[in-house]
Amino acid sequence: MASGGEPHSHAALGVGVFIDDEGGYTTVAMAVALLVSISLVFSAASAQWVFSRAGEVQQVADAAAESGANAVAAYATIAQTLDACVLSMGLAGMVACGAGLVASCVPSLAVTGADLVTTGTQILSARRDFSRSAAAGLQRLEAALPAIVVGNSAACVLANSKDGLSYAGCAVPFPQRSESDFSALLADADDSGMEDLAREMRELAERERAAKERADDARERGWRADCGARPYCLWQRAQSLAGLSDGENPCYPSSEAWSFGAPLERARAYYSARLSSCTVEGANAEQLTDSACRRAFYEFALGEVQGGSYSESPDGSVLIDLPRLPHNTSETRATALYTDAAWPCSAEGPGRVLHSSMACPGALGGYAGLASLAELEAGGVHFCDVCRMDVGDMGSVAAASTSIENGFEHWWREVVEASEEYEKARNEQADARRELKGKAKLGADLFERAIEALTATRPKLCPPGAYGCVAVVVRGEGTAVPAELTSAFLSEASLPPGAAVSGAVLAPDQTTAENNLLATFFEGLAANGSLTGGLADGVATLWGRLLIGYGSAYDTIAGAGGDFLDRLDGVLGGSVGSWLKQKLGEIMERCGLAPADLRLRKPVLVNTREILGKAGYDRAATVRDLVNRLPDSGDAAECVRAFAGWALDTYGDEDFTVAELTVPGTELKIPLKVNLKKLAGAL
Repeated sequence: MASGGEPHSHAALGVGVFIDDEGGYTTVAMAVALLVSISLVFSAASAQWVFSRAGEVQQVADAAAESGANAVAAYATIAQTLDACVLSMGLAGMVACGAGLVASCVPSLAVTGADLVTTGTQILSARRDFSRSAAAGLQRLEAALPAIVVGNSAACVLANSKDGLSYAGCAVPFPQRSESDFSALLADADDSGMEDLAREMRELAERERAAKERADDARERGWRADCGARPYCLWQRAQSLAGLSDGENPCYPSSEAWSFGAPLERARAYYSARLSSCTVEGANAEQLTDSACRRAFYEFALGEVQGGSYSESPDGSVLIDLPRLPHNTSETRATALYTDAAWPCSAEGPGRVLHSSMACPGALGGYAGLASLAELEAGGVHFCDVCRMDVGDMGSVAAASTSIENGFEHWWREVVEASEEYEKARNEQADARRELKGKAKLGADLFERAIEALTATRPKLCPPGAYGCVAVVVRGEGTAVPAELTSAFLSEASLPPGAAVSGAVLAPDQTTAENNLLATFFEGLAANGSLTGGLADGVATLWGRLLIGYGSAYDTIAGAGGDFLDRLDGVLGGSVGSWLKQKLGEIMERCGLAPADLRLRKPVLVNTREILGKAGYDRAATVRDLVNRLPDSGDAAECVRAFAGWALDTYGDEDFTVAELTVPGTELKIPLKVNLKKLAGAL
């Protein structure tokens, strides 16, 4: 009964259709189980398709935001490249002008200096034209940037409309209008008067050189007369005639360590020795007169040379007073030998009679005081017929020793004449150097003001999209779930409409820290031989170093500028050129230019609240407004064409000239172009 009662129980429960009498599953049960499993699989697949497709709208919004930001990144790269070009051209022009001023201080570099200043002013002139065109071009490009951002992002959205899914949307840049300030691009370096200043400096440098040449020649002649000539010279005559020791009578082997103070000291020692050894005596009246005149001359000469002087000032000027000694009667009358009452008189019958010495045989009367040779010629005293002392005897003392090479006074006169020419030339040299130093200071001031004007500020870039780009994307209605997933086991279903919002900002890409963008840009310019071929030697290389070193401006300006100045050979230490060269180097070292961040920018997804908040918008209201403004999905292509087409129609369908670079010294202009078609991602 128990075994027979079990089937009746299955039947009563209604499960007999699924479980047989032996407790196993029936064919119906297996079929139902299989059908349910398949239904669940298709249901899960359908749900998975819906979920994955529903999430794609966010991915499309992210891509649209990044696509819009990419257009802003491209603009930022263009703007930074143009700023680097403007800045480096200004610096290269001023460094070239500065180097030209340095070279203008050196007569042997006069031609180089003129070429460098001309090149520098031409570069600065080209920079003015370029900066104006760059500022205008960037402003026009910024005006087109919102349309480019919208067109680029809308094209990205449209490209993702596939597999039966239709999207509409775009990215909007914030701020929506440019807030950039390009006035720094128009900051000018005042080079007016630079060429005139360089010309004046070259003239002064030539004056200094000519004066130095005359001074060196006079110095050489003075040295040769003092101790360089053979067989006779001042040193040899002092040694032979006065027997001076080497300490009192040094000999200088060259003019380098010699000065006009040396013969002055030698003459003092010589006349002191000659005076101390000279006595008034003679076998007859004539010899007595000769010895008296010689002693009077030595005493007079010693007083003259002791009153002489030689000094050099720190500014290079000299003050030399080497006295000329009389060597004839006429010159004697112009000295104290003629006017001083130094000759004894005796009282004779006719009156007072002047003698060379009271030992004169004609001095028969008593001593009657002293008188001068001037009084003798004026008749105030009488002439002695015995010693015959008069101004002619006094004038003849140095006549012979001055006229012949073995006389001390001959070489002294050579030294005096050389010293007078040396003093005049050295003081003219010092005056020219002083004026040149003043011009160099003026040049340094002009250079510093120009560098400060060039490096004070850089352009403030705040184009549309500087805060970021906000993308809003909607998915169209009635997108059906694929029939393969629903027709057999599920009722028809469709993906409901959806929307997503995303934001992207630009952030530095660390992997591009060492990018060679500016190097490539300069190579492209240098490939045009007309640009660099006309620049003075090394100036093109200088500009390239300054341009490529834009990202490390502190080191680059001082380094590149200093190296360029060091290429000027012949700028000797202690010269005005050397001073100016050092001064310009110091100015470049402290110019205060901050290095630029040359890392390329890449889009990074952020919360839209950050972008909208910075732009001063309410997030919810702004997003709602953007969604309401979006076209129907079917009009997405028209949206792309409208925005991208506007920029292309306005600025040209291929290349937009953002700036023109004038080749320095010519009328030739090199256009720098941007392909708007690529930038806008136009279809």
